[in-house]
Amino acid sequence: MVSLRPKETEICSRTEFTLKETMSSGGAEDDIPQGERKTVTDFCYLLDKSKQLFNGLRDLPQYGQKQWQSYFGRTFDVYTKLWKFQQQHRQVLDNRYGLKRWQIGEIASKIGQLYYHYYLRTSETSYLNEAFSFYSAIRQRSYYSQVNKEDRPELVVKKLRYYARFIVVCLLLNKMDVVKDLVKELSDEIEDYTHRFNTEDQVEWNLVLQEVAAFIEADPVMVLNDDNTIVITSNRLTETGAPLLEQGMIVGQLSLADALIIGNCNNQVKFSELTVDMFRMLQALEREPMNLASQMNKPGIQESADKPTRRENPHKYLLYKPTFSQLYTFLAASFKELPANSVLLIYLSATGVFPTGRSDGEGPYDFGGVLTNSNRDIINGDAIHKRNQSHKEMHCLHPGDLYPFTRKPLFIIVDSSNSVAYKNFTNLFGQPLVCLLSPTTYPKALQDQSQRGSLFTLFLNNPLMAFLFVSGLSSMRRGLWEKCQEYLRKINRDIAQLLTHSRSIDQAFLQFFGDEFLRLLLTRFVFCSATMRMHKAFRETRNYPESYPQLPRDETVENPHLQKHILELASILDVRNIFFENSMDDY
Repeated sequence: MVSLRPKETEICSRTEFTLKETMSSGGAEDDIPQGERKTVTDFCYLLDKSKQLFNGLRDLPQYGQKQWQSYFGRTFDVYTKLWKFQQQHRQVLDNRYGLKRWQIGEIASKIGQLYYHYYLRTSETSYLNEAFSFYSAIRQRSYYSQVNKEDRPELVVKKLRYYARFIVVCLLLNKMDVVKDLVKELSDEIEDYTHRFNTEDQVEWNLVLQEVAAFIEADPVMVLNDDNTIVITSNRLTETGAPLLEQGMIVGQLSLADALIIGNCNNQVKFSELTVDMFRMLQALEREPMNLASQMNKPGIQESADKPTRRENPHKYLLYKPTFSQLYTFLAASFKELPANSVLLIYLSATGVFPTGRSDGEGPYDFGGVLTNSNRDIINGDAIHKRNQSHKEMHCLHPGDLYPFTRKPLFIIVDSSNSVAYKNFTNLFGQPLVCLLSPTTYPKALQDQSQRGSLFTLFLNNPLMAFLFVSGLSSMRRGLWEKCQEYLRKINRDIAQLLTHSRSIDQAFLQFFGDEFLRLLLTRFVFCSATMRMHKAFRETRNYPESYPQLPRDETVENPHLQKHILELASILDVRNIFFENSMDDY
């Protein structure tokens, strides 16, 4: 096994060079006290070790939940020692090593990146708070302030990248006020950078600004305080978020353990390989962040006594425009590691791929599916349109591609113009299987908004905002918003009653209903479907969500009791006129 520890001779030679460079002109190397010399040597060793370990993170497999933990733990340990060491010996390092403030900023930035990547690996939102703490300290203490005075464009790029990473963390924590400040600062930094250095990456950095600006404005409705400041709403699961299971509700004991969130929509707003749909869905599968200190000791391997009794959030993989082979690799890894009595969720937000040739069959590869990225999968340079029309679409995830994974409980959400391809599923192995399918098209008045995220996913993430949007409302006062949210919680409780008391519902829905995240998604799906069926603008069958297995309409999405609730919500908002009073009479 190759040792990660740098060779002592390499460290010594670099340290001697550093000492010589930073000595005062009138001093001599022998005049440096041995203790100070050792301080610099130890610092150089920790710095080199930290860089090696950090760079080695790139070589870890992106999938699988176990192989990376011990390596992450060692990396955290070294960076913790390095951070404390530079704090304790700052004066010596300033005098003898020439430690600059931007170098301290780089260490803090790396620690922030470690916490962020640990969040990506574990889905524990508490680590986002830790990343925010380090990134925020860099800004508050102006660690990068002197970078612009040095004639080194690569240092300015480090500063710009820090801003971009900080923005991502703030977006995930819904700290929109901070995001707007950071975007303004980043814009000024980019302008200064491109003015001072005639670089080729000016277009790329301006594109970053455009992307984050569009991302911030993706929400179609603003909630306002009395002074017209915007209220920041969070859509993560809270203790009162999902309807509680009541006595007499007979549901399964399955729990959501793993989720693949896949985004491959053409032209949808995105930032840092995270589309709006992906962003909304990952928040729908997370709880509100807790204080990390009260939850667990530190990242990495924990002693059994320190492990939480259960994982707070399902583990997630975020895949932006994956190829078919990449998607299948991650899917297989999740399937392999799925614990007993657990559910795998697959969320597909992707452009529809429709069958090209005629087909006499009605099999799982005859209806097309959703797009997978072809950039790295094209074989022998053959473009799709050159292939024989009798062949199936290659850069496409067909329903049949998911059949092997139905050997375990599977919950699928498809948001696509060809979502109905997944309506023709077959449950081969008798395991719980549910597919929630978006409308394949929307009324013309709403189609122009598709770049800012799908309406179907918005309903699953923030049903009240989606309801306001289809009602033609773009802003609302906080008091009315909270009143409507309370009423919507009542609607969710009643939907839960409808589903669990239905005599003809497929048992697959109830087997998933014991999990809080899946229960909330199912009740929001029913609310979405019922709303669209009652809305006067949604008149075509393809405007409505569907599911596999089908829900009993008269007991769920067309239930008169639920329709009455939706009309009451519309009355609170003074938009009752855009809904049918009794949609059952209009079919």
